[in-house]
Parts: sequence; structure tokens; C-alpha cells
Amino acid sequence: MYFYQYELGKAANILTEELFKLKPGETFVITADTETDPLVVDAIATAAFTISAKPMVIWLVSPLIEGEAGDCMLPVESLAGALKGANAWLQLNNKSIWHSTPSHIAQNENKNLRYLGINGVTISMMVRLIGRTDYPTLKKFLHGVADLTKEAKHIRMTTSAGTDVEFNNIPGCNVDVQDGYADKPGVVCWLPGQIAWLPDRKSLNGVIVVDGSFGPPCGLLNEPIYLTMKGGEIVKIEGGNQARELDVWFNKLNHPQMRKVAHATYGFLPGAKLSGNIGEDERIWGCTVWGFGATVKEHAPSHCDAICLDTSVWLDGKKITDKGKVIETKLIEFAKKLEEA
Repeated sequence: MYFYQYELGKAANILTEELFKLKPGETFVITADTETDPLVVDAIATAAFTISAKPMVIWLVSPLIEGEAGDCMLPVESLAGALKGANAWLQLNNKSIWHSTPSHIAQNENKNLRYLGINGVTISMMVRLIGRTDYPTLKKFLHGVADLTKEAKHIRMTTSAGTDVEFNNIPGCNVDVQDGYADKPGVVCWLPGQIAWLPDRKSLNGVIVVDGSFGPPCGLLNEPIYLTMKGGEIVKIEGGNQARELDVWFNKLNHPQMRKVAHATYGFLPGAKLSGNIGEDERIWGCTVWGFGATVKEHAPSHCDAICLDTSVWLDGKKITDKGKVIETKLIEFAKKLEEA
């Protein structure tokens, strides 16, 4: 008997049957690295095999850095070959390989691949974030928030820690909703509970105060990092030792895209806790996440995410969240139901 053994089994069933909707005979590739919990891997592979899918587990070393910069530690051709022949891919790697060369090859050559990334997931995360989530309600709530965001022309975000940043939306911008459903050919999903989009960078100015975590390279923060933004780019990094660590990391990568905003994101997943695991941290209810570096369309050697807790958000001057609490009337009932589940 191990910690949450029965609950983990239920969560694995929900992931394979509800989120992936795996079918008998489908090839289901699970990638993991030497920082991944093998009990999580085994539970999910077992659940897939139980419904007559064909699980293929690929264990990899944990790269020192995420993205293409970690290619030197990956079996690029072999991994790409496996992903090109898969129906579905679940990435459990603690160090994400999504922006790596094998990932790019798979995306370009296997247009029907269904992908879900829940990087660094632990048993506790599986139980809290997969097994105990009301997915139908979460899906309605997330798409409701996304619709309001898509319609907005101007957005402002503030936090008690000092964040105050404003920007315009790109007309007709694509607002990506991560509701967890990797059930359609070609879909790219991450752990549910996120809504992400790329703002109009030229209009993005202000100060972003990161007070949750920053990964990579810092992880859980013990002091805020202050990012001065001008035209969607970091022009100044201030704070203590972790701020200096971040600046050194950016300088080492030496790529202009790394200091540019890659996405703005809301986090809304009941049960998510601040832990230093970036996959969970960026879904804490009411947080906002700022991505920097590589995007699907823009090359960079890596990608990082910065978490701002308890954010207040204004869409065209109308406040929809107050210090992380949902106050928009169209969304309150969904929010209450999710928080009470």
C-alpha cells in the first residue's frame, strides 16, 4: 500500500478515459524523466492498458535545461520516431521537452497527435487536480472567462505585491483555453486550469512583480522579482539573489526572444497549491502567469513562466477578479461550484 493508492487509480482512469478518451488499439506514448514519480507512470499506463489501448513508456534522462537547449541530452531521432507513430502523447517529464527538437518534429509530421502535458506531476497533484476536479463545470467556467477576455480591447492587471501592467489585445487574438480535454486529433493540451494568449507586445508596459515562483531557473521564490516592462520586453530586473539568478540565466542563453513576453495567462484550477512545481503553481486559483521565450511560432533556446498571485483584472475598465476572487456576475456561480467541489 502506498500514499493515495486508490485515489491515484481513479485519477488515472479519469485522465485516460475522460480527458484523452483513449480507444482500444491506440498507441499511447508516455514520456517521463528521472525526476518523474514511477508510481504515477505505472498507474496511468495500467489504466490505458485496461481499456485496451497500447501504452508505450519512454524513460529519459532529465535535461539540465528545457526546450531545444536540452537536445544534447535526448535521443532525438528515436524519440521523434516514437512520437511520429503515436495516437496520443502524455508528457510527464519534470523538465519539459515540449519545445525540444523531437517535439517540433512530432508536431510537424504527426498532425493527428493528441498531446497533454502535466509536467512534474506528483501523486498528490494527480489526486487533487485530476481526480477531484469537476471537469464539465471547469470547462464552462474557463470558456466563459476566455470569451470575455477575447472581446476586451484593453486589459489591466494589478496585485498587492506591486504588479501594475496594462496592454491591448491583438484584434481577433487566439485565446487558448486549457480545459484538459485531449480528445481531438491535433489538439495540444496542458494540465487544465489555464487561459493563455499573446498580448499586443508593443502596448505592454508597466511593472510585473513575481511573488509565486519563476521556473526555470529560480523555482519557488523567497523574495519578489520586479520586472520593468517596456513594449512587451523586460528592460530591468530588480530584487535579491533570485533576481540576479534570473538575469544571469537570461544572459547565459543570450537570445533576444528570452526577455520578450510569450503569453499572458490566468490560472484557475481548484486544489492547486504553491509548491515550486511550475506546472501546478501556474494554475493557482486567481493567479496570472507571464511566459517568456519560445512560443509555438517563435524560436528561442528555452521558455520560462512567472507566477503573480491574487491578481485583480480589468477588462475594458470592468473588474472581473479582485485579488484573485471572481466577481464577474456571469461567472460567480461556476466559481462557487468549483471551489465547493
